[in-house]
Amino acid sequence: MVTSNAAVIVSINDVYRELPGILNLVQNNGGSIQHLETRKSRQSEKDFDVFLDVKADKQQMSLVGQALKASYNTISFTESSKAAPKASMKKTISLDKGDTKFIGNIAVLVDLDIADGVPWFHRHISDLDKSANRVLMYGDELDADHPGFKDEVYRKRRKEFAELAYTYRHGQPIPRIVYTDEEVNTWGTIFRELTKLYPTHACKEYLQNFPLLEKHCGYKENNFPQLEDISNFLRQRTGFTLRPVAGYLSSRDFLAGLAFRVFHCTQYIRHSSDPLYTPEPDCCHELLGHMPLFLDANFAEFSQEIGLASLGVSDEEVQKLATCYFFTVEFGLCKQNGDLRVYGAGLLSSIGELKHVLSDRAVHQPFEPQNVCKVECRITTFQDQYFVSESFEEAKDKLRAYARTIKRPFELKYDPYTQSVEVLDHPKAIAKSMKHLQADMDMLRSAVSKLPSFGVCI
Repeated sequence: MVTSNAAVIVSINDVYRELPGILNLVQNNGGSIQHLETRKSRQSEKDFDVFLDVKADKQQMSLVGQALKASYNTISFTESSKAAPKASMKKTISLDKGDTKFIGNIAVLVDLDIADGVPWFHRHISDLDKSANRVLMYGDELDADHPGFKDEVYRKRRKEFAELAYTYRHGQPIPRIVYTDEEVNTWGTIFRELTKLYPTHACKEYLQNFPLLEKHCGYKENNFPQLEDISNFLRQRTGFTLRPVAGYLSSRDFLAGLAFRVFHCTQYIRHSSDPLYTPEPDCCHELLGHMPLFLDANFAEFSQEIGLASLGVSDEEVQKLATCYFFTVEFGLCKQNGDLRVYGAGLLSSIGELKHVLSDRAVHQPFEPQNVCKVECRITTFQDQYFVSESFEEAKDKLRAYARTIKRPFELKYDPYTQSVEVLDHPKAIAKSMKHLQADMDMLRSAVSKLPSFGVCI
């Protein structure tokens, strides 16, 4: 008899009262529970999520699905066939309804396991709705050593920002913020001091793009830029967009956003008592550190490649990739015209560390991903060492090459038309991709044939 396994997530209010009913329902309809977990729901503070691995034949699985549909708010019911010796393929029946997918009244998390042991990963840009609120640090709660911990007004303000991020969904305009005079003044102090350093410290790509933000996105000492304006401008230039986030995400969730050309961006600002320091990413870090380089087409493509490389790989590989990303995109240095220049956003948004990193006190090492991936990242202090590439391009090339060494039983291709990733794990999918590639090659050959023969170097 052909059996299959289904990954089921059921949302309930009372574990002790409702869990026995779920177990009886599965067993009474012929299902066998292989694994069970419970945890607090990320959708509601009052609910719990029950995770089940159910084994049954086709008819029994249908009965289990119908029973769950009738009795519970099932977040996910995803079936995978175990009959064939090949890599298992999950199938999910789904109908679009706004930003959620439903089977009747069951909201479905669309999932497709390529092979046993492959972590779930995002397939469509809207799947970021499922991970953007998994904040690991800060958000609407601050640690005791945070500069704003004892400031009740500041903490209330942080909760307002967090609520906006938690309720945001893909496709919505980013809420505009009316920043207070205190917040604008803090922004102004940071903006003024950093822009003094950029001409002698920042890489040329950064310096070329920063004026565009001033011209098109309202970057001024006395004006706080809005994420929606920046996101729209980025989309026009490189296809990247911004998404508001309440705090610090895991490496996996942050890198997943890059795969879809989405940068998770905070809207809150550091505490005014110490404008030159923040223990966490804030909007000054995002807007002053990251945004200029996301206007660079090559950098945007590179960032997306790193994001795609992170999808579906092990936690260990994600951490190694994130560490390399940290010491390049956040804290990287390169050589330009014989001088050291900064391209890392963590440095370009920190007045103190930006001064420190090009001084004789800073330790500089050559950037080699296989070594850098083992180095400890510092979040609240200066880095112990900084890594230098011969050029900005070399840093990107080396990190790209490292990403290609990460083991994964399939390849992924991003479809910009559907804003989804296509899994290349079987001949039909690969043939489809090759067909599209062939069409592009034909177009390029046609374009070359129309060029005048003189003065052309190909």
